[in-house]
Amino acid sequence: QVQLVESGGGSVQAGGSLRLSCAAFGNSYSIYSIALMGWFRQAPGKEREGVATIDRGGGTKYYADSVKGRFTISQDSAENTMYLQINSLKPEDTAMYYCAADYRPKSTYSVYDVRRFSYWGQGTQVTVSS
Repeated sequence: QVQLVESGGGSVQAGGSLRLSCAAFGNSYSIYSIALMGWFRQAPGKEREGVATIDRGGGTKYYADSVKGRFTISQDSAENTMYLQINSLKPEDTAMYYCAADYRPKSTYSVYDVRRFSYWGQGTQVTVSS
C-alpha cells in the first residue's frame, strides 16, 4: 500500500508557471516496488485525463500532446517524490491535478488511461486566469 499526497497547486495568471509535487508514503518495499507514476487532471464537467507519466525503472517519460513542450515530469527517488513542472500556463489548464501510481510494469491499458493506475492522491487545484 502506498499513499500519495499532492501539493503545489494555486491560482496563477496565464503565462505563469507552477511546480506540482507528489510525495509517496509507505514502507520502503511498497515505495520501491512502484513501477509507474503519473499525473492526471480533471476539469469541471470533464473526464479525468492523463497528462504525463514516468516509468520509475527506466525513466521513460510520456506526455499527452496537449501538454508537450510545456509540462515536464520528473522524480526524486531519494525523496520518494514526483514533480510536474508546468510552464506557459493557459486558462484551459485549469483543473484538479491528481497524482497516480501503480505496481504493474506492464498493462493492456494506456499510460493515459485511469485504469492503468491503482493508487491515487486527493488532488491539488490549479486555476489559471486570463
